[in-house]
Amino acid sequence: MSKNRQGRINDEVREILSEALRRVKDPRVAGGLISIVRCEVTGDMRYCKVFFSVLGSEEVRKNAKKGMEAAAGWLRRELSAGLGLRYTPELVMVLDDSISHGAHISQILRGLEETKDEGEEDGANRQSDH
Repeated sequence: MSKNRQGRINDEVREILSEALRRVKDPRVAGGLISIVRCEVTGDMRYCKVFFSVLGSEEVRKNAKKGMEAAAGWLRRELSAGLGLRYTPELVMVLDDSISHGAHISQILRGLEETKDEGEEDGANRQSDH
């Protein structure tokens, strides 16, 4: 299968699942801020890794993963209705930490920037005293 086609299918799967996620009744999924980050469909279209992120504590994230795994069958049915392929891939839910990891790195960089700014102010004050 060409890379363009697989890329389009990955995007289409992500869009359909994102839309369907709004209609999930499970409180573990509906209650949290869950977003589908990306989807990777295998070349034979049998499996699809669904990478999703959750904002919240570690407990909220674990509950959301359990909820997503429980809703996988229903999401697959919704995907089947919207995708129109011969085979509907089996969904494998993967909790993606990249967004929270990126936020943590940004926080560290802001802290470094603030300490750098404080150091420059101290240096300017010392020079003006002389």
